[in-house]
Amino acid sequence: MWAPRALLRSSALGTVLTRSVFTARKPEYTNPNWIRVGLAFGSTIALWTLLFKQHDQDVQAYKTHHDIK
Repeated sequence: MWAPRALLRSSALGTVLTRSVFTARKPEYTNPNWIRVGLAFGSTIALWTLLFKQHDQDVQAYKTHHDIK
């Protein structure tokens, strides 16, 4: 009977003593992290560019396969 209580206490202590990475510090809205902002926008632009290139390739393959001009 004592084992489940001990496990319950140890798991409760484990969750109390750990800190989440996401809440370790409060965000500074007055001084944004420009490297993160640049990476976010840069990766978004790169993904959209790849999406449009892939779409153009798919349209070309469709046109050549179905002989559409």
